Amino acid sequence: MSKLSELIAALCPDGVDYKALNAVGELTRGKRFTKRDFVPFGVPAIHYGELYTYYGISASEAKTNISHEIAPKMRYAQSNDIIIVGAGETVEDIGIGVAWLGEEPIAVHDACYILHHNLNPKYVSYYLRTPQYHDQIKRYVSTGKISSISAEGIGKAKIPVPPLEVQAEIVRILDNFAELTNELTEKLNAELIARKKQYEYYRDLLLSFDDVECPRGGDNDRGEKAVAVRWMKLGEEFPFIRNGFVGTVTPYFTDKEHGVRYLKGTNIHDGVISDNDISYVNKEFNQKHCKSILKADDILVVQSGHVGECAVVGKQYEGANCHALIVMSNGGNCDSRYIVYYLQSREGKRRLERITTGGTVKHILASQIKDVVVPVPPLAEQHRIVAILDRFDALCHDVCEGLPAEIAARKKQYAYYRDKLLTFEEKKGA
Repeated sequence: MSKLSELIAALCPDGVDYKALNAVGELTRGKRFTKRDFVPFGVPAIHYGELYTYYGISASEAKTNISHEIAPKMRYAQSNDIIIVGAGETVEDIGIGVAWLGEEPIAVHDACYILHHNLNPKYVSYYLRTPQYHDQIKRYVSTGKISSISAEGIGKAKIPVPPLEVQAEIVRILDNFAELTNELTEKLNAELIARKKQYEYYRDLLLSFDDVECPRGGDNDRGEKAVAVRWMKLGEEFPFIRNGFVGTVTPYFTDKEHGVRYLKGTNIHDGVISDNDISYVNKEFNQKHCKSILKADDILVVQSGHVGECAVVGKQYEGANCHALIVMSNGGNCDSRYIVYYLQSREGKRRLERITTGGTVKHILASQIKDVVVPVPPLAEQHRIVAILDRFDALCHDVCEGLPAEIAARKKQYAYYRDKLLTFEEKKGA
């Protein structure tokens, strides 16, 4: 029998009392301050948004400080108090708690509640992240642009109250489990980064050319015959380079049934076109702006924001229109996927950086990308390089898909055991 089972059998064999939060402690709302009150050095404070974006189960150091001038007007959480989210961007954010374990009091924002209590603070904080708790309070949440809940609504939620020894043992188990989960997550993330770096290294090596030779580290190092490489301007290999539509398009938006797919910069990431931001324009717009209609094997280049991101238009996007993208139509002497791989390489990015302008928001002009010089080996060599990188990309993609799935599975496992440990048989007659 585990230590926890022994404690439960000895101290609460008949179950535990479930008590409302306003019965186990006193709820107080914080006082308002704004980001204009933040200072590098001042009085420690917690802003409501930090509770669900920055802090975990507990905290002993503040991320934010407010000025001494407004400090006397504030309300403070003392050590071991719970700070509870009272407002947030989503319903799921509401009610999350963080145990304040700092030695000094901390000022609390008015979109939060302070729970002063006599329970184990981390036990309470863990419970305030369980679905059984959130199922209780969601009926009291007001939804809108910002979701919120009153102290009365928070106070009605019931929490199991086993003896303090049981609470402490549950906290010990969950702390250890959380630590192991975090360690594994860090290792998996490190592996993910290493795999991506490995892929980028071999891609850059394969796409690094001498002035007239084949890829450095490629055939020449194996003693085979070098392949001649021509250095050509993109405008020579892609004779029809132009901008997608630039202007107001909102009046022309329609649905899938009546429209044509409309691609934007937000659809281009990591060498592929995605449907993460789906838009359609009517057929009248499409006919009027036929210059930006896409053909299979065209290359799309993002020209504003995350400039230089590029992808090849596949058959599923043929006939689509596009917005504020550079469109490069292949002249027939290049493998478009080869060019995309090159522009994603370290050397390709350097060449694009030379024509990039702008400060906070970067820009590339279609008229300038025409003059970017790229290495062009014979088509057979381009196809060979693409085949190698496609295989390597697929392997890397499998790893990069699998590792986040493993991380998610571990977090789900942790949440399952947390919820199970914090579920008790209610004492009869309680």
